[in-house]
Amino acid sequence: MNQQRPKGQIMLVTVLILSGTILGAVAIAGLLMIYQVRQTTNVANSTKAIFAADAGLECEFYNRIKDGVEICDDILFTNDVSADDADDVSVVTTVKDNIIQSVGNSGDTSRAFKATF
Repeated sequence: MNQQRPKGQIMLVTVLILSGTILGAVAIAGLLMIYQVRQTTNVANSTKAIFAADAGLECEFYNRIKDGVEICDDILFTNDVSADDADDVSVVTTVKDNIIQSVGNSGDTSRAFKATF
């Protein structure tokens, strides 16, 4: 009886299993890195949108104190950038029935503040 043992097949299967495991781990790590980079960008846009919405709300409060003096078109952000020509930052403020709503937009992110009195 001359039985030949399979030579190299176990090594080939082991290499394939290890390669598949490493490939899966690298793919998952890459996906997680993409999510972290996207989240970092969203935090920056969210911060810009919050400050823009706050500026619009504060401007309307000032208008109420000064008896209707309209200055909301002249909101200035950092580096002397106004709301009209700010890169991807905008403010929309509405006043209706003693409710002030200010929405700040930056990129794909929107944040809103609402005041009722």
